[in-house]
Amino acid sequence: MKRMDWGARTSGSSAFWAKPMTENDEYFLLCVDNGGYSVSLEPRKVYRALPDPEGESHGLVRVVDESGEDYLFPASLFVRIQVPAEAEKVFAEAS
Repeated sequence: MKRMDWGARTSGSSAFWAKPMTENDEYFLLCVDNGGYSVSLEPRKVYRALPDPEGESHGLVRVVDESGEDYLFPASLFVRIQVPAEAEKVFAEAS
């Protein structure tokens, strides 16, 4: 896993989040590009994400991997998606 530099590229959009989030809100992201993180990220895979206001202010998102660990990645590697409630349960049970 590469250490993230706070100067990493940003998404360039302040409209990345659909609504203000509270600390406990989790959401889902689709990886559209692994951006050199081929060991950590799989394109076309859905990831659970956690809010991280400090990371977000630097264009980063906090992504949870299969082990339940979370890491910061450039937001530009993902698009936020909505999943049905039934799918949210499956993702929650997997971690």
